[in-house]
Amino acid sequence: MTPARQLWSLFEPLHAVTYFAPEARTAFEAAGLRGFWRGYFAGRSAPLGLAPAAVTTALYANFAPRMVERAIPSIWELASPEESLAARLEGSVAALERLLDGADVAEAATLLQSVAVSAPTAGRALGAANAALPWPTEPLAVLWQAATVLRELRGDGHVLAQLSVGLDGLSTMVLRCGHDLARDALQPHRGWTDEEWEASESSLVDRGLLGPDGRIATTGRALLDRAEARTDELAQEPWTIAGAEVAARFAELAAPLARAARTALPPVNPIGLPRT
Repeated sequence: MTPARQLWSLFEPLHAVTYFAPEARTAFEAAGLRGFWRGYFAGRSAPLGLAPAAVTTALYANFAPRMVERAIPSIWELASPEESLAARLEGSVAALERLLDGADVAEAATLLQSVAVSAPTAGRALGAANAALPWPTEPLAVLWQAATVLRELRGDGHVLAQLSVGLDGLSTMVLRCGHDLARDALQPHRGWTDEEWEASESSLVDRGLLGPDGRIATTGRALLDRAEARTDELAQEPWTIAGAEVAARFAELAAPLARAARTALPPVNPIGLPRT
């Protein structure tokens, strides 16, 4: 595992409580955003303000446009972007308070914030939008926001890396499902029809990236590996700026925090975290 991927495996669980912890759902519902997907799209897209659905579709990259359009812009009639931002922070902090059980996170939060504020954002719009938000002051809130900035910057870089090797969001998912992920954990949660999924499969078979049995070919695995390597290269940039000592100390402090946060995540999910 590369250093960038190892560090991602430590801060991603701290961010991901916003999707899976009951406290997060409660906060979104209190803001008027009932149902998982309203909270998801409102919380994740709120840093973009009132941008149209096409912007979210482009930046998320792997959702069917119709699924995004069912949420945006109608969710802003239920809760404004500002209200959604407040709800996602409130719910995430409440979840971390429970999961981390009083752990002292001040140093880890300060370190991760220092990495996030110096991270390059050029060409990475969703990460940049989160990086531009005002910083909270309470350590758990700082820790969550820093993790969010870095994970969205990594996600932006992942989209760029996929495109650079000739893959879009759907074809990447189809390839992964021929390799190490489950179709039923991805397709229904990203809104693609069977016809769209199978058309992508057929195209990948024609390109020699999938076998006729739907399993990934050697060439497909090599393409995914190239995209993942480029993702890690881009994600390493903030840590290179921060320095090896900061990275090592954060990894030391964050390991038990990440283990605790992972308990809120379902064992099968579309995030792609390595099993550790």
